[in-house]
Amino acid sequence: MVFRPSKVAVFIDGCYWHGCPEHYKAPSRNPEYWSDKVARNIARDRDTDQRLADAGWLVLRFWEHQSTEHCVRQIVEKVSLRRNRVNAD
Repeated sequence: MVFRPSKVAVFIDGCYWHGCPEHYKAPSRNPEYWSDKVARNIARDRDTDQRLADAGWLVLRFWEHQSTEHCVRQIVEKVSLRRNRVNAD
């Protein structure tokens, strides 16, 4: 999700594909391939975060297992703060 005027980018990461520290389990079949794939996804995520931050964006990442209410509260709070800051300028 992108909140363009506030420059907030939101990602909801899947526990398996993005290597959730709580829920990721290496597969029993072809573990080297899949572990490498997940490691590349994590590296790409960090690169994306850095590129967006360098361009003035706030990146919010949530795990798929986090409650919707928690995610919504964080998004509303951060977007509102940044929107108010932009409007004050």
